[in-house]
Amino acid sequence: MLGYWRSSMIENVISAFLFQGGGSPGGGFSGIVLMLPILAIFYLLLILPQQRRQKRWQQMINELKTGDRVTTQGGIRGSIIAIKDDAVHLRVPPDNLRLEVAKSAIGAVVREDEPKKTDK
Repeated sequence: MLGYWRSSMIENVISAFLFQGGGSPGGGFSGIVLMLPILAIFYLLLILPQQRRQKRWQQMINELKTGDRVTTQGGIRGSIIAIKDDAVHLRVPPDNLRLEVAKSAIGAVVREDEPKKTDK
């Protein structure tokens, strides 16, 4: 009995969606007009900031030079000792370990002229 009631209810819900009266004529156009501001907000809040962030990161990668102190996305800190096409060689303290890391793994460049953040 429960199975019949459940399938009957599902059929009623489906038929309500399929056979409901079509609202105003040209309703499809008004739906598109209402969707445009939502798409514009979506673009301004999500896509545009991501494109700017990607552009700044690419510029940072292109400006890498020997001697820069960097932090990888994995948290490894070191100084660049050599640069290849798609990788950099890092000197990692305290044992002066030499690592080859992909340029795409560089998360930040630490500049000496930047003021250091202090904890309060």
